[in-house]
Amino acid sequence: MTTERIPFEQALKQLEAIVAKLQDAQTPLEEAVSLYEEGIRLSNYCAEILDEARLKIEQVNPNPSP
Repeated sequence: MTTERIPFEQALKQLEAIVAKLQDAQTPLEEAVSLYEEGIRLSNYCAEILDEARLKIEQVNPNPSP
């Protein structure tokens, strides 16, 4: 699964589905490891998008009020 160019909301939804599968005790170990790896990729992708959004907001409003 590639995370390039998918919307943040879609990546987050996929990540939530992975978490649900990982919480299921019936998920086989090999599948769980694969899901975990994909979850890490999606988590990093979402964090990157959020960082970019934060930077854009800071550029627009460099001195937010307390």
